[in-house]
Amino acid sequence: MNYSTSLAALLCLLLSPCAVVAATAPYQVVTEEWAPYNYVENNQLTGMTTEIVRAIMALTGDDFPMLLLPSMRSTYALKTRPRTIMYSMFRTAERDPLYKWVGPIAVESIYPYQLAHAVPAINTREQLLRAPQITTRQAGLIPQTLQAQGFTNIDKSAAENQQLYRMLLAGRTAIIVGDTAAGVAYYSRQLGIPPGTLRQVPVELYRSSLYIAFSRDADDRLVAAWSRALEQLRRSGELERIQHRYEQ
Repeated sequence: MNYSTSLAALLCLLLSPCAVVAATAPYQVVTEEWAPYNYVENNQLTGMTTEIVRAIMALTGDDFPMLLLPSMRSTYALKTRPRTIMYSMFRTAERDPLYKWVGPIAVESIYPYQLAHAVPAINTREQLLRAPQITTRQAGLIPQTLQAQGFTNIDKSAAENQQLYRMLLAGRTAIIVGDTAAGVAYYSRQLGIPPGTLRQVPVELYRSSLYIAFSRDADDRLVAAWSRALEQLRRSGELERIQHRYEQ
């Protein structure tokens, strides 16, 4: 291939629609419905991590559009769309090389829940493995984690988190898994579930830190600026103040 042919091929590549989109696409922040970290209330996107992301952008001077998408679509956007930022994400070994990360924001654990008066009371992993049914959401990290841990009694019939609690209260399942303790408290308030109705099964199924994930094409300077801003929020005490409001 001669010089002119090589130059023409290079210009064609650089001027292709994909290259132009990648070079000019604005950054977009996406998330999914997962209270109390990110959710819609009174037609407004809110939540603990939503507030933190907005506080970060206030410090960095960014004003990227923020969009709530269905769970699988938000992850798909992060994987496929140039210049995409997603929160709140657990940073796992499998996900680690796929994105650039800012965090941690918080360390969270996932436990199963059952009704407080349920018989038998589940207290061990062995009992969980032998339970007739453990209900979780249709897709996402939680069912994947349970399957990886050898659970074969998973019921993935819940389309969204609130459905888990309705199924439990209606007797359609005896055990649910899907939220952190803060999430359980949030949905209990939303659904009017009296304190003491639910019991946390003392088996930690998952523990990890929540992060903000950037697509691999994100500018390293932007990622570093967000990291510095998050650390500034941490040192000033604002990060803890935001978290405390939602934990209560």
